[in-house]
Amino acid sequence: MAIVKLSGVKKVYYLGKVTVEAVKGIDLTIEKGDFISIAGPSGSGKTTILNLIGCVDRPTEGAVEVNGKLTGELADRDLTTLRHQVLGFIFQSFNLIPVLNVCENIEFPLLLGQERLGRREKREWIDYLIAEVGLEGQRLQRPNELSGGQRQRVAIARALVTKPQIVLADEPTANLDSATGESIIELMKTINRAEKTTFIFSTHDPKIVTIADHVIHLLDGLITSEARKNRDDGAA
Repeated sequence: MAIVKLSGVKKVYYLGKVTVEAVKGIDLTIEKGDFISIAGPSGSGKTTILNLIGCVDRPTEGAVEVNGKLTGELADRDLTTLRHQVLGFIFQSFNLIPVLNVCENIEFPLLLGQERLGRREKREWIDYLIAEVGLEGQRLQRPNELSGGQRQRVAIARALVTKPQIVLADEPTANLDSATGESIIELMKTINRAEKTTFIFSTHDPKIVTIADHVIHLLDGLITSEARKNRDDGAA
């Protein structure tokens, strides 16, 4: 079942008198539960595609469909609702709130939209996520008291707290050492298998490309290759 579909998508940016064709006509289908890597050099269009799927940008041409909705036809208010209810975001710069502790940073997205969880259910879900990302001993610490890997684990838990169907991760291991980056990738793969959450990565990291079950290579705004692997969902 397709959860994301791009059809003939182009994205053009105008920087003064300069026209930048970031994406030049992309057709892409992402299935529910995919663990997909969008790989390519800087300037290839990776982040632009994430922004289009994440309803941060609208396509110049073509159609972007997310969870059955054509994003180009949605009003800003409906796009905000789609982002909050369907999408989770992981940034390479973490984007944690400095004055909030681990628990509060993870809880924060739940305060931005219509509350869908009761108080007890919310607390149990946050506790579960903290345990899943291995931060039970740091729950009251603030970001400046955490290592880079711990901050990225907070960012992962925060991205998952609204129970999104899709998580968009922009270079999630770029600021981490290789060992920490590898553990973060394995953590996200475990969550992908356990929760059937769709993960979409923009990355240079060959480890993510290796572990992904769907790999797209971009160059100059075009798909140059696409490959799918047989998924191991851990079924007995």
